[in-house]
Amino acid sequence: MWIQVRTFDGKKTVKVKGLSKLTKVEELRESIKDKFDAEPSQQQLFYRGKLLVNGHTLFDYNVGLNDLIQLMIRQKIPVAPVQKDEPKPIEYESEENSNSSDKENKMPESCLPAAKASTSGQLSGETEDISDSIYKIGDIIDGRDPTMGAWFEAKIVKIIPKVCTNARKGNDSTATPLQEVVNSDNKNECSRDRVEGCVNDIGRTDTENRLDTRISNEECNASTGLSHENADKNKQIHSNSTDSKLSEKGTIVDENANHCDSLPVMDTQTDSKFSDAQWKEKLLKDIPKTNDGFIYSIVFDGYEEDEPVELDSNQIRPRARHIIKFKDITVGQKVMANYNYDSPEQRGYWYDCIVTSKRDTRTIKELYGTAFIGVDLTPLENCHLLFRDEIFTIESAGMQMNESHLLTNPEASPAKRLNKPECDYCNDNPRRKCRHCACSVCGGKNNPEKQILCDECDMAYHLDCLKPPLEKIPDEDEWYCPECKVDDGTVVKAGERLKESKKRAKMPSAKNTSTRDWGKGMACVGRQKECTLVPPDHFGVIPGVPVGTTWKFRVQVSEAGIHRPHVAGIHGREDVGAFSIVLSGGYEDDVDNGDDFTYTGSGGRDLSGNKRTAEQSCDQTLTRYNKALARNCNAPLDDKKGTEAKDWRAGKPVRVVRSCKGRKHSKYAPLEGNRYDGIYKIVKYWPAKGKSGFLVWRYFLRRDDTQAAPWTNSGKKRIKELGLAMQYPDGYLEAQNHKEEKDKKKKRNSSGESTEASSKKKQKVAAYKVDPAVSKLCKEDSANSKLWKEVMQSTKEGATVFFSKVEELFICVCCQELVFNPITTDCCHNVCKSCLQRSFKAEIYTCPSCRAELGKGYSMNINKTLSKILSQLYPGYGAGRS
Repeated sequence: MWIQVRTFDGKKTVKVKGLSKLTKVEELRESIKDKFDAEPSQQQLFYRGKLLVNGHTLFDYNVGLNDLIQLMIRQKIPVAPVQKDEPKPIEYESEENSNSSDKENKMPESCLPAAKASTSGQLSGETEDISDSIYKIGDIIDGRDPTMGAWFEAKIVKIIPKVCTNARKGNDSTATPLQEVVNSDNKNECSRDRVEGCVNDIGRTDTENRLDTRISNEECNASTGLSHENADKNKQIHSNSTDSKLSEKGTIVDENANHCDSLPVMDTQTDSKFSDAQWKEKLLKDIPKTNDGFIYSIVFDGYEEDEPVELDSNQIRPRARHIIKFKDITVGQKVMANYNYDSPEQRGYWYDCIVTSKRDTRTIKELYGTAFIGVDLTPLENCHLLFRDEIFTIESAGMQMNESHLLTNPEASPAKRLNKPECDYCNDNPRRKCRHCACSVCGGKNNPEKQILCDECDMAYHLDCLKPPLEKIPDEDEWYCPECKVDDGTVVKAGERLKESKKRAKMPSAKNTSTRDWGKGMACVGRQKECTLVPPDHFGVIPGVPVGTTWKFRVQVSEAGIHRPHVAGIHGREDVGAFSIVLSGGYEDDVDNGDDFTYTGSGGRDLSGNKRTAEQSCDQTLTRYNKALARNCNAPLDDKKGTEAKDWRAGKPVRVVRSCKGRKHSKYAPLEGNRYDGIYKIVKYWPAKGKSGFLVWRYFLRRDDTQAAPWTNSGKKRIKELGLAMQYPDGYLEAQNHKEEKDKKKKRNSSGESTEASSKKKQKVAAYKVDPAVSKLCKEDSANSKLWKEVMQSTKEGATVFFSKVEELFICVCCQELVFNPITTDCCHNVCKSCLQRSFKAEIYTCPSCRAELGKGYSMNINKTLSKILSQLYPGYGAGRS
């Protein structure tokens, strides 16, 4: 057996020969040590994402013939020389050994305010003046989740001045625009950030805020109608005007909410499509954005055990508590609604929405809007708001409620809003057992204080449900369930030897007590390629595979598409028919006469224990493969007595492969390998008592192929003319020669020449004669004249080389198959029309081979001449593309 070893950078690939399935990993390391100039201790070998460990064999990791193993070489770390005169680290004096005046003298003046702020009240915010903050500690508010853009019920637990947060962060240069506005001492400077506040909540990143151009006082006053002196007055006027009812056209009034959102009514026809910036402008229009210079630590309801989240005043607002009736909702109104962008037909989370359309008839009541989703508040248009009876008014600052107010007025407490259920299996039903959100053993939701979570799989377990049960919650910080827990006995500590783990004991190599090495065979090797010229359920000949083609191993027959199963003798489906069979002499009832033979069906044998064949032990039935083979007969199906076709040539064709294993029963079988013998058809089938004494199904097949049979004189002459020699897997002959050299068993002829030298004599092959019609078409294909000239030069080497050359030169670079409906570009490259269409659909308007510009309006005209040539050389090859 041989494998390939390649470095991770792909620069070097080495083929390692003379290996076995039972070769150990440490032996492999030694064999490649000189080839990669890397000691075994520096090698890290990977196969399909698994690290190969010493002590195991290639069979343990399922390494097959010609498989690729990746090599990572660990570099030796040079030891740096010790420097004698190393600079001493800077030592800072502690507070006990130095007074505060010395500290202030050592600090830069720009850091003094931050340092003083950090020493006062330990930055807790409790000792700072928070009388100017819009919200107070204990206020019941809605907080916007910084990762989802959705609003959740929360409570303020702490208020921190923005200056303290800047001092805590060290007043570094990476301060956010929000901090820069607060820390700015230039009273004459006006910025859009100062007017609108920190607008991170509308999707602007810190980088965008820094790049926001500053405008002069005149431009700011002209756009907002305010000066810095009048900003606070306007805020007070706006808060006082909430008690009044507005009746101007285009203003939405909610008497229950005691305030209004003055948004212009949108026309659904003219405002149907907006850019993201226009949607955000509509979302913020006429809504005061004021930053009071405080950071609010909030705790979301139901997550009191989590760490508080810090938000500014623009990311929180009074809790929504007023529901707008459906009849009072108007187009253009800004509301808070429930929406699920992953599954719009289910309940989701609460987002800001702008109502874009409304249908209110006797039978239809629908509401559509634009929801603002995600971190950047991306507008999602045409959202169907399912819960139209749960549309909330957005409250303005100053309308919030406090915990103390709720204690004195319990009836004023806002109703709890319904969110998307945390568990999609039980929908958070407390009376329903669920193994996904509750105990994974019993599914019970009782006694949550006696449940423990696994730190690996996050599944919950009752202490009593564990095996063995636990008496109390463990004191360790991390706990793992029995399925996730790692066996301590398999962990190798420092200084210990590698232990025999349970996983190692279960590996196949540990159980294999046989002395026979099965690792060097080809019986279990996987397919390296697959036939795509025709579909798997193709009846009849395979293009480019003439009668008499011989392969060394069954896996090669499968790769060619002649007979796709590796082991099974019949390939078919019981509802369609059989496509191919193999005569391997496995059934004693088979009778082979060359042009016709009697074939025995499958089944009736005990193949347990991974057996490939066994003696007949029960009756066969006309099911599965037997039924598929019976369907090829041109007669109605009879599963009791069988039947005979009146016109047997009208039946479905069956490809027949004869194996050298059948040589003991038939003189028509090849001496070596597996040979394709052409098309046969079923004349009749019937049940009969076999030599074993059990009932078997027998099929009589007769040859119906225009090509001469391989055992006839004309067939042998044609095989010689076509040069149909034995086909071996890639690298097989090199591996065999290496084995012979290693064992030193070369035999010499009487002339003194080695058998190796005699085997290298090149066999004379008859030149392939191209059909005159095909040759004429090749001359007409002027766009590919250079390629056809190269193909015609290979005709002197035989048909096999000729067809291989065609497949090599006319392969599609996209799908790596023979071009179908070929398009020849101006740069003389051929590509499938479907592949080029996919490329254009992805907005790539270049040639897939050389990246030459084709243009968006490129006309995809099929090269009909090339299509005719390929269809004549490979009849029906396009059927595999449908």
